[in-house]
Amino acid sequence: MESSPTATATSRSAQPVEIFRYDDQIVRMFVVATALWAAVGMLVGVIIALQMPFWQANLGPYLSFGRLRPLHTNAVIFAFAGNAIFAAIYYSTQRLTKARMFSDLMSRIHFWGWQAIIVSAALTLPAGITTGKEYAELEWPIDIAIALVWIVFAVNFFGTLRMRREKHMYVALWFYIATIVTVAMLHVGNSLAIPVSFLKSYPIYAGVQDALVQWWYGHNAVAFFLTTPFLGLMYYFLPKAAERPVFSYRLSIVHFWSLVFIYIWAGPHHLNYTAIPEWAASLGMVFSVMLWMPSWGGMINGLFTLRGAWHKLRDSVVLKMFVIGITFYGMSTFEGPMLSVKTVNALSHYTDWTIGHVHAGALGWNGFMSFGLIYWLLPRLWRTKIWSDRLATTHFWIGTIGMLLYVMAMYTAGVTQGLMWRAFDETGRLAYPDFMETVIQIVPMYWVRLVGGTLYLVGVLLMIYNMIMTIRSAPKDLPDPAVAVPAA
Repeated sequence: MESSPTATATSRSAQPVEIFRYDDQIVRMFVVATALWAAVGMLVGVIIALQMPFWQANLGPYLSFGRLRPLHTNAVIFAFAGNAIFAAIYYSTQRLTKARMFSDLMSRIHFWGWQAIIVSAALTLPAGITTGKEYAELEWPIDIAIALVWIVFAVNFFGTLRMRREKHMYVALWFYIATIVTVAMLHVGNSLAIPVSFLKSYPIYAGVQDALVQWWYGHNAVAFFLTTPFLGLMYYFLPKAAERPVFSYRLSIVHFWSLVFIYIWAGPHHLNYTAIPEWAASLGMVFSVMLWMPSWGGMINGLFTLRGAWHKLRDSVVLKMFVIGITFYGMSTFEGPMLSVKTVNALSHYTDWTIGHVHAGALGWNGFMSFGLIYWLLPRLWRTKIWSDRLATTHFWIGTIGMLLYVMAMYTAGVTQGLMWRAFDETGRLAYPDFMETVIQIVPMYWVRLVGGTLYLVGVLLMIYNMIMTIRSAPKDLPDPAVAVPAA
C-alpha cells in the first residue's frame, strides 16, 4: 500500500494496521561515504607507511609524515569508521524501534554536516592547523561544528526512541545510547579551549592535567567510538547474517553494563612512567585488567551465536568478515589490558608494539566489521545481488593477509625496539646508546608493514569496484520500504 511515512489501514479481520516507511536513503548515503573514506584513509596510511623507511617520500611540508599522520587517523576513525557506525545505527534503529527516524531533515543535516567536518579536517591538518592532541587535532571552529552535528544526531536518535512502536529496547540500542551520550561528554570535555584567533586556540588545561584529560578522552574515544557502536552493530547484524538468535541475551546485558562502567576509568594506563601520580596510573591499570572479563564475554557471545551455523562460513563472505572482526576484538581486548600492566608496559611503551595493537583493533575489528556490514547491506539497500561473490571473497583473503603482515611486522619491530632500549653491556652501560641503531634495525619490518597496508588498501578498492557494479545493476527506482504494524 502506497503511503506517506505513516498511515492507518484495516485488514480483512478488521484489525487496524498502521503503515509507515523506513528511511533507507540515508543509510545508502552513509554506506557510500563509508566506502569512499575507507579508500582515502587507507591510501594516506600507505603513503605514511612508505615515508617511514623511505624518507624521500616526504614531499614538502604539506605531504610530510607529521602532517599526514593525523589526517590518516582522523580519516580512518571519524570518516571511515564513523560513517559505518551511522549507517549501522540508522538501519538497525529503525527496524528495532519499528519507526522511521524522527526527522528526515535532521538525518540529512547529520550526513552532510559530518562530511563537511571531514573535508575541513582534510584541508586544515595538512596545512599544519592543529591542536596537537591525539585524535582531537581539529581546531575550535571545527570542534564546535562536531558538537552541533552530534547534537542533531542525538536529538534524531532519541526522538526515534521516544516514538518507537516496539516497547522492548534491544541491547544494540543500549550500546548506541552509550556511544551518543559518552562521545558528547568526551568531546566537549577535552576540547575546552581559549581561542586566540580564528584557527588557533589553547586548551584550558595545562601540564599533567592536560595529559590526564587528553587520555581520558583518547582511550575512551577508542572505547565509545570504536567499540560500543561496533558491539551494537555486532549484536544486530551478526544474528541477522547467521540467521540465529544471539547466544545469550543475558550475557549481552551483563556485557553492556560492565563494559560501560569499567571502560571509562582505564585511560591513565596510557601515561605509565610519566609525571602523573602513581596512584592514577595504577588505577588505570587495574580497570584495564578488569576489562578482560566483559570484553571476552562479548567476544564469546558473538562467536557462540554461530553455534550450529559454522558451515555457513563456506558460502557467506559476510560471516567470514564478522568472524575475523570479532576474533580481533577478542585479541585486541586481551592485548590492551596486558600492555597496561606496568611490567609489560616497561617493554612496550613508546615502541611500535603499540602501533601494531592499535591497527589490530582498527583493521581487524573495525575494518572487517564495517566490510561485513557493507556486504550485508548492499543487496538489501539496492535490492539486487552482489555483483561478484568471488571478488568479495578475494577482498576477504587479501585484507586478512595484509592485516596479518602489518600487525606481525609491528609486533616484531616493537619487541625489537623495547629489547634494544633495555639492553646493557657488561659494564652496565646501554648496549645501543645511539637511537639510530634501533631505527636501522627495524627498517625491514617497515617495508613489510608497507606491503601489508598496500594489500589491505587493494582489498578496499576491490570492495568499492564490486559496490559500484552492484549499484549499477540495481533498479532505478528504490522507494523506501513500507512496513505494516498493528495500530496502537
